[in-house]
This record gives sequence, C-alpha cells and structure tokens, in this order.
Amino acid sequence: MANRLEGKVALVTGGTSGIGAGTVERLASEGAKVVFTGRNEDAAKSICDATGATFVKHAVDDAEGWAGVMEHIASKHGRLDIAFANAGTEHGDASVEDVTVENWNAIVGVNQTGAMLTVQHAIRMMKDNPGGATGSVIINSSMNAHRAMGNYVSYSVTKAAAVALAKSAAIHCGNQGYKIRVNAILPGVVETAMIRGIIEASGDEAGTRAIYEGMAPLKRMGEVEEIAGLVAYLGSDEAAFISGSEIVIDGATTAGMMGV
Repeated sequence: MANRLEGKVALVTGGTSGIGAGTVERLASEGAKVVFTGRNEDAAKSICDATGATFVKHAVDDAEGWAGVMEHIASKHGRLDIAFANAGTEHGDASVEDVTVENWNAIVGVNQTGAMLTVQHAIRMMKDNPGGATGSVIINSSMNAHRAMGNYVSYSVTKAAAVALAKSAAIHCGNQGYKIRVNAILPGVVETAMIRGIIEASGDEAGTRAIYEGMAPLKRMGEVEEIAGLVAYLGSDEAAFISGSEIVIDGATTAGMMGV
C-alpha cells in the first residue's frame, strides 16, 4: 500500500499516543503529509522524528485554538484531504448515579464537542481544496456506542453521539454537493500501551489479559496497526463511495451472544 495516500494531507487529533500515534505513522508510511495535535510535546517529538509528521500543540475542546491549527495546515500544505477525529477520554467517568457534572462536562467536551469541532473545521477547509470540495473525515467512536457500559456513562453516551455526528455530517456534505465523506469507526478493545499498563498493574497479568482477550469471539485484542489500516483505507480513494457509515472493528465482540 506504499504511496496510496501520496499527495494527500492528513490531520490526526490525539496523535501522541495509542491509536492516534499509530495512525500518524501509518498515514505517513502511505505517503500522506501528516499534521497531528495533542498535549504531550515530548512524545510528539519522537513521533515527528520517526515519521516526518508535524505537531501542533492543541486540545480539541479549545474552540479558539482551532484557528491556529487550521492556519498551520493552510500555510504549510494549502489543503486538507483526511481528518481523523481521534482524541478522546474516559478520565473521571462513573455510573449515571455517581458521575459528577464536572467530569461529565469534561468528557463531553473532548469526546463530543472536540469531535464536532474537528469535523466542522475539516469540512470548512476541505470544501476550499484546490480542485474542488473533496476529502475524508473519520471519527473514532467505540463499540460502546452500541454496547454501553454501566460504569462509564459519559464515555458510552459520547461515543454513541459520535456515530450520529458522522451520519449528520455525511448527509450535510452530500446535500451541499461536496465530495467530502464522513464515517465513524467503532473499535473494540485494542492493545494500546494504556491497556498493557492496566494489565501489568492488575496484580494478575494472565487473568486480566484473558478477560480482555476473551471479550471477542476471535479471542484476542485488536492491534493499533489494524485500526490505523482502516483509517488509511477510509482516507484513500478506494473508499470513495463509503460515507455515513459506522464500521465496527471489534473481532465480533458486538455481533451477538457467544452462547454457553
């Protein structure tokens, strides 16, 4: 797939770790010029050195800061072809009975408002691309959009909202005559550094790993590279007729009941 994204410019939010960092690497390896955002400048430097991508320090829920991100892309590249609204959080979440309004608002701010701002600014730039209104926007939702967690109400609700955001934006772009596609991906449990840290700190690494791997009928966790590969495909011209979709990538976790 080398050079499949040659000539394309991509934006990845939350690109300093996990799925975001893996996607920066994948898009760059396929020929895209990548700009990524986040807060961890130390992690960003190593990613830039390894991939040739450029970093803009920015939190997705900082509405005023979006102007600077888009100005950077416009001045450096003059266009935007792919936007991956990846930044997300579950920090401070709890059940509907226990969650504080402060933590609820913080999670909504990143996962819902931040995703909306990403999509909004991406479409505004893509519609003015040289050669016409073209592009691909991908929102990172979660399998929990369909299988809500009782102890993570804010995360579950915001990831469901992300799917509706993708569908609404896709219809809007079509109605406006833009060749801009918007889709949501819904990963299952992915073996990121964060998940490995949880496993290692559990006191029962084998047992905790077995729980995570046992959630999927395929009996394993997803790999960051697999999620990044899906984003790269959706950003490519091969996916030119895919828009308004929610694509589950969870090893059949949410397909149905495994039985007894």
